[in-house]
Amino acid sequence: MVNGIINVYKEKGYTSFDVVAKMRGIFGQKKIGHTGTLDPDAQGVLPVCLGKATKVCDLLTDKDKVYKATMLLGIQTDTLDISGKVCNKAVVNVTEQQVRDVISTFVGTIEQVPPMYSALKVNGKKLYELAREGKTIERKARKVSIYDITIDEICLPEVVMTVSCSKGTYIRSLCDDIGTKLGCYGCMKDLLRTKVACFDIGDAYKISEIEKLKESIVLPVDMLFENIPAVNTVLMAQKLIENGNRIPAEMINADGNKQRKYDDEGRYRIYNQEDSFVGIYTYKAETDDFKPVKIFME
Repeated sequence: MVNGIINVYKEKGYTSFDVVAKMRGIFGQKKIGHTGTLDPDAQGVLPVCLGKATKVCDLLTDKDKVYKATMLLGIQTDTLDISGKVCNKAVVNVTEQQVRDVISTFVGTIEQVPPMYSALKVNGKKLYELAREGKTIERKARKVSIYDITIDEICLPEVVMTVSCSKGTYIRSLCDDIGTKLGCYGCMKDLLRTKVACFDIGDAYKISEIEKLKESIVLPVDMLFENIPAVNTVLMAQKLIENGNRIPAEMINADGNKQRKYDDEGRYRIYNQEDSFVGIYTYKAETDDFKPVKIFME
C-alpha cells in the first residue's frame, strides 16, 4: 500500500470524489481520501492522502487556503455561481473605487451563511440534495476569517481577486455578499484554489501526469509537521511504538537530542532509531513521557 500525499491539480468537470476514484484506480488501493471539497466547476489545489496519510485529511481540511476568483456583478443565481439559475439582475452602476471600498470591508472576521448548494449536512442530508429537491432551509451564519483580499483586476462588471481565508469560507457566498452590499448583485464566475497549507498550485499535478509519475510524486506525511520539533527513540522503545504505547522520556535518544527539556503538552515528531517517522506525540510533564496523538508507522 502506498502511504503519503499527492498535491493534485483538480481540473474543471471533476468532482472531488471523481479525483479520489481516479486515484484509487491509478494506485490500486481503496484507502485514499481528499482534504476539502472543490466544486466541479472550480479547479486548483486538492491534496489527496493515500494509505496511512488519510489520518491527516481532517488536519488539512482545517488549514487556511488561498483562492483566485472572478466575480461577475449584476447577476444573482441560486447556486451563487455562474452555473446556476439566474434569480435577479441589475444594472452595474458602480465605480471601481466603490468596488474597492466595499471589498475591503470583508477583510477580517465576518459572518457568512453557507449556500444551499453546498456539501454541508443537515439532519444527515447534504444541503445541495435538499436544494435539488426544491427545498430551502434556514442556515445559521458562521464566523470565518478573511485574512486578505487583493484586487488583481477590475474590468466591470467583472472583478478578479485573490482571497486568503480560513477553513469553511465559501467564495461563492463572498461574491454574493459583495454584490448585495454594492446594490447590484454578484456571483462567482470562476474559481482557482492556489494554495492549501504548504501545498502550492505550482507544484500540483493533473490526473494525466499522476498516471505517468505515480509513486515518484508521493510526498511523505512528516513534511506536514516540519514546524514541530523532532526527536528519535532508542531501540528499546520499538516494542512500545509497535503497540501504540506511551514512550518514556528516558527512551528518547539523548545523543541525537542534546536538550532533555520538553514543553509540557507540547507536540513532537517522533522517529525511531532507524530515523523512520513514527507519528505525532504529546509530551506529558507529570508522567515524563510522550503520549501518541497520531501514529503513521506501518
